Amino acid sequence: MRHNKAGRRLGRTTSHRIAMFRNMVTSFLEHERITTTDAKAKELRSIAEKMITLGKRGDLHAQRQAASYIRDKKVVTKLFSTIAPRYKERDGGYTRIIKLGIRPGDNAPLSVIELVEEQVNKKEKKAKPAKAAIVATAPAVEQAAVLTSPADEPVVAEENAPQSAVKDAVDECEGKAD
Repeated sequence: MRHNKAGRRLGRTTSHRIAMFRNMVTSFLEHERITTTDAKAKELRSIAEKMITLGKRGDLHAQRQAASYIRDKKVVTKLFSTIAPRYKERDGGYTRIIKLGIRPGDNAPLSVIELVEEQVNKKEKKAKPAKAAIVATAPAVEQAAVLTSPADEPVVAEENAPQSAVKDAVDECEGKAD
């Protein structure tokens, strides 16, 4: 049984798998988008997000940790100078996986893994109005409704309405105004 053994083995030996993911992370951070199989993309996501988090830390120890995993020094520089500052306000979720379909030949499910480009603006929580404020505004609305009377509004006769009904409505309005 494989209890407490996280991660996909992908049919490779440990050394092959580690080397493959080091190469994939290097290529991914260099090009910011790669096409691979679904299983590899899902595993690559966690490694790439850890590298970006190291880039956000930005200290010397984080640079050395990233350089020990990423194979190209130019990519490490790119990670710390351009990629990490882009996600300074974002708390995780730096990558997106888009499924493409199947690969002809071996029928493997393909995906594109890419860096998320949109900027995240932290939302400020809106203060909910207190119940006392709602209760205080309710009587003011009722008073405003009482102050406006139907006599202030002009009476418009409808085309289909009988003349006697219109005269009665006008008389009622004039009677209230007096």
